Formats: sequence, C-alpha cells, structure tokens
Amino acid sequence: MKKKLLIAGIAVFTLAAILTAGAHWNTFPIPEPVLIAARWVAIAALAAYAFVRRSLTPWILVSMLAGAEFGHDWPYAAAHLKLLSQIFLRLITLIIAPLLFGTLVSGIAGHPDLKKVGRMGIKAIVYFEVVTTLALLIGLAAINISKAGTGVQLQAGAASAASPAPPRPAATEIILHIFPENIAKSVAEGQILQVVIFSILFGIALAQVPEQRRRPMVQFCESLSETMFRFTNMVMLFAPIGIGAAIAFTVGQGGLKIIGNLFQLLVTLYCALLAFIFLVLLPIALLARVPLRKFLRAVAEPVSIAFGTATSEAALPRAMEAMESIGVPRPIVAFVMPTGYSFNLDGSSIYLSLAAIFVAQVAHIPLSFGQQLTMMLTLMLTSKGVAGVSKASLVILLGTADQLGLPKEPILILFAVDQLLDMGRTAINVLGNCLATVVIARWEGEFPEKTASPAVVDALA
Repeated sequence: MKKKLLIAGIAVFTLAAILTAGAHWNTFPIPEPVLIAARWVAIAALAAYAFVRRSLTPWILVSMLAGAEFGHDWPYAAAHLKLLSQIFLRLITLIIAPLLFGTLVSGIAGHPDLKKVGRMGIKAIVYFEVVTTLALLIGLAAINISKAGTGVQLQAGAASAASPAPPRPAATEIILHIFPENIAKSVAEGQILQVVIFSILFGIALAQVPEQRRRPMVQFCESLSETMFRFTNMVMLFAPIGIGAAIAFTVGQGGLKIIGNLFQLLVTLYCALLAFIFLVLLPIALLARVPLRKFLRAVAEPVSIAFGTATSEAALPRAMEAMESIGVPRPIVAFVMPTGYSFNLDGSSIYLSLAAIFVAQVAHIPLSFGQQLTMMLTLMLTSKGVAGVSKASLVILLGTADQLGLPKEPILILFAVDQLLDMGRTAINVLGNCLATVVIARWEGEFPEKTASPAVVDALA
C-alpha cells in the first residue's frame, strides 16, 4: 500500500512538473489555473503517502512543496503565515537551555570513572577539539567558495533582523561575555554560551561531591535531559506546519530561487564532507598507523546504519562492537565512543559552519573572517551534549541565532532539506568517532600491532 501510494504520488508529481515546464517553455498551451490544480493534486498524492507512512520526514517534504506552491500561487496570503513559523521558532528556542544543562551536567558528573580517566580524557578532548576545529574551517571554506546563500531577495519585513552586522566587539568584551553574571538572566536572554559555561562548571563541581549526595542531582539532570528529548519530539510534530509556513512566506517574497539555493547548499555540504575525509581523517589514520583495510571493513556497517537512519545512536552499539573487533580495548571504547558523541561531531560541525554562513548570506549580512571565526567558536561550544536530540544542529543554530546576530526565519528553510543533509553529516560523525577511538588507543599504547583476524571483521561487515 505504501509503495503504491509513493509510486502514484511520484508519477502525478512528475506529470505536473512536466506540464509546468512545458507551459513555461511554451511547449504546452495550458491555462495557469489548470497547472495550479495539477500541482496541488500532486502534492495531495504525496500527502496521502505521508499519512500512511506516519513519519515526520515525508510530512516535512510535503510541507515544503505545499509551502512553496502556496507562496508562489498566493504570495499576499502567504505573508500572513509568518505567525505560524514564529510560534515554531519560539518553541524551539524554549528547548535549548534546559536541554544543555541537563545533558552536560549529567554527562560530566555522572561518569563513574571521572578521576580514573584523567589522562585519557585530556588526550581525547584535545583530539576532539583539534579535529572539530578543522571540520569547522573546512565548512567555512566550502560555503565561502560556493556562496550558496547569495542571490535570495527578501523584502524588508522578512529581513528586519537582517540588518548590517553590528560592530565587531573587542577581544576583552568577547571573553567577558562568555562568563555569566546571573544564570537566570542568561537563560532569560538566550545567552546559550553562558549557559554552557555554567553547566560545565556546575558539572565539574558536582563531580567532586560525595557519591551519596551527588547521585540525586545527577538523576535529576538525567531526568531533565530525557524530558527535554521527549519535549523536542513533541515540538517536532509541529515542524511541518512551521516549516511549510516559513517556505510559503519566503517564496511569496523572493520567488522559487530559494529552492535552487538549498540544492546548492546540499552539494556544498557533501563536497565539504568528502574534503574532510581526504584532508583530515585519512592523514590522521595514516599518521596513527591505522590498518585501513580492516578499519574500513569494520566501520562499513555502522556508517551505513548512520547514513540510512540519519541517527548516530542507532549505529553506536554496532560501532563499539566493531572497534573492539579490530583490537581496541573495551575500556577505551566505552570511554571514547560515548564521549565523542558529545564532543566529536565532525559532520555536524561542518554543517553548522555551512548553515550559519548560509543564513547570513541569505539575509545579506556581511561577515568578516574574524566574525566568522567567533561565530564558529560559539557554535563549537554550544553544540556539546545534544547528540541525542532530534534535528540537533538546527536546534543549536536556532537557539544561538540572536547571540550570533542572525535572523531566525531563514533557518527554518533549512528544515526542508535537513533529512538529506543529516544523512551525510551523521555518517561522518560515526566515522570520525570510530577513528578517534583507534587513535586514542594507539596514543595510549594499547592498540596491538596485530589486530583481529579478517574473518572476525568480515563477520561484522
């Protein structure tokens, strides 16, 4: 049933696209009302498939198409849909502070071997931050070369937040602004970086409290983070409406060119991911003398799972098993792999740098290289600890938009292609964490020169 509806929807949509293209090139003299009706029938057919599929991703795709069509057909009416997208934006912004606090505090203070893993932890964090920084720089280079967000015309109403970039603050002001003077004020004003700093310091302090008194607070933070994950899933149910409204509003103002910009962003991301593999991960693997053939066989399945599901968590158990199969000791796997899911999201880092500059380009906000680096530092810090949340990268970007001086409306447009973007960046997240586990084991002198036999690795692959 699902397959038949999908085939029918694609067929009707293809027919509507052919008729529209033919009318545009004067091949088919079809009246405009007939073309509009044909396109809406095609969207309705895809909506029927989404209804049967009962998954968020098809509904987001349908909402993107419906919003683009509505904005194209009735641009004046589409202007009134901005309210729906703003409601969705507020709900997303509401998530970020309690989510970060709960995940960071429970992750730091809840580790059972916090004092025993000091040396390995320092090595892992240094490795994570160096590689993440390289990922951000590659993303910056890619988006500045492709300029995927340029050329979109927004009217004054949409670009109200897209005023010229504020003067660049002094270095002392930037450093001072990182540290909160009142955590309630930081939460109320949406100063996410200050919330992150407070959460990290709070987690370190809590880790030094005796176990009997520490445990209740850790359990509270674990419950808080789990609740916010569920809260995020609830908010995401409203995503098709909010995204469709944002697309309709944007297309109604600037036309359909934004669709081409999104496709250009998609190509830019995958090119940046490939560049990261060959320019960063491969040299690291060679320097660490990683047995590439065995490593690639072992990671093939977890990376494929991550790409297909666009979820790092789905691949985590298989990835940990695969690393043990090639000779990484279990204690190192158990520490580095979960830690990497908070501190070593290479693919997400590339995407965040791309998305942030893309939004600035769409909003016509000029940014110097120094301002871009400051923006990347903020995103690198605020992205820690939210690997398990749905649409984590976009949630982070929305939560820090005000602090970065970016308008929020263009960020919603990214939800339209986020599933395609998410597949690639999630696969790189898993690949990067698997490599990090082997590198840390080699660094610790606990990775054997003779690893597991190919038969064991092949059994996993």
